Amino acid sequence: MKRIFKFIEKYFFIIILVAVAVSLVYPKSFQWVLSNYNGINVLNLLLSIVLFTMGTTLKADDFINVFKNPKEIGVGISAQYIIMPLIALAIAKIFCLDDALTVGLILVGTVPGGTASDVITFLSKGDVALSVSLTSVSTVISPILTPWITLLLIGNQIHFNPVDMFVSIIEIVIIPIVLGLILNYLFPDFCEKLKDYLPAVSSIVICLIVAGVIGANKQAILTSSAIIIIVIVLQYFLAMILGFGVGYLAGMDKKQIVTVAIELAFQNSGLSTSLAKTHFPNLSQATVPGALYSVWQNLAGSLLAYIFRKYV
Repeated sequence: MKRIFKFIEKYFFIIILVAVAVSLVYPKSFQWVLSNYNGINVLNLLLSIVLFTMGTTLKADDFINVFKNPKEIGVGISAQYIIMPLIALAIAKIFCLDDALTVGLILVGTVPGGTASDVITFLSKGDVALSVSLTSVSTVISPILTPWITLLLIGNQIHFNPVDMFVSIIEIVIIPIVLGLILNYLFPDFCEKLKDYLPAVSSIVICLIVAGVIGANKQAILTSSAIIIIVIVLQYFLAMILGFGVGYLAGMDKKQIVTVAIELAFQNSGLSTSLAKTHFPNLSQATVPGALYSVWQNLAGSLLAYIFRKYV
């Protein structure tokens, strides 16, 4: 059994490519990933399961040590809400995008970090405690910063429910992590044995999530122009590169640098798509950047996680 899990962990990038291919040919086969079962969001449940397994690898001291050194939190959050929006604005202007795509791209840049960054950080063997902390803090302050920065960049006020976002981050990230921490505290030997299997479990879940998102957005992906796809890829890699640069200049260690880079590149693209659809109903194409970014960040991030784990 252990060999099977190690095989999945080792050849994760091949497995995810197969999942992507299947989702494009048979998109309905992964439709259940984005569905609701008895009122439970399956996608959020999958992420919560992975975050719970991550929690079993952590101890309370990991988080205490992070907040003993607030510099990393300050640097990461500043990069999140300064660098990402400016990257989006610059790319939109350079490529002369129309109003709809500009709005969509900027929303991708102004939303908080996505919870998937915690999973990719885990797979990359980065600083998971720092990643979870950055995701949580950026999400808690996003009800103020996301509409304010969007207003500055595109001149349109965006209204959304901050309570729902707060509840969401508690349910998807904080509660599973805390439960994992408790399990690790009560049964440390058992959790130590789980470490041989958890990376493979996380890999499988990431494959399911990517396949589900691609299948659901197949039509938008196939009908999008080459320019918007190039723009999305460029936005992602610029964020990743600048994240490495910021972490290095701030004097962080390797794990923290990788974490800040991942956190900066991974956005809550689902939220950006929702905001575009709700607050810019006359700009239908504004939802496309968020949908494409969701697919790309999970696919590219999963492949990069393999590289980071092996070579960084």
